[in-house]
Amino acid sequence: MESWLIPASAALIIYGLWGFFPKLAVSYINPTSALIYEIAGAMLVGLVTLCAVGFHPETHPKGILFAVLTGVAGMVGTLFFFAAASRGKISVVVSMTALYPIITIVLAAIFLHEPITAKQLLGMLCAVVAIMLLTS
Repeated sequence: MESWLIPASAALIIYGLWGFFPKLAVSYINPTSALIYEIAGAMLVGLVTLCAVGFHPETHPKGILFAVLTGVAGMVGTLFFFAAASRGKISVVVSMTALYPIITIVLAAIFLHEPITAKQLLGMLCAVVAIMLLTS
């Protein structure tokens, strides 16, 4: 068995829960409150991880900058995700926001000069068509 398969499968299941729980949360509280409580949950995981692995931070300025930008983008995206979840069908909201790899692929092609293959292009097109079908 490939070494990445078990953690990837765990991530798949946990991300599935991550996509489902917000609909329940915003049924009881507003999206901004839900985001604050999600951050509290993330901090809890962070603290447990710090204790478990004996964390010693590395301090490269660009690495820190991009890690902070990752957190900002993730939390702002999550706030919009919660807002969408409070207004729409979670099955459609999750499906649409799950297209974020298209943005990553395009940015990687532009800034990291990673090639986009014909298969990837076809996959992105199929994903966009799928969302159009789901939302119509």
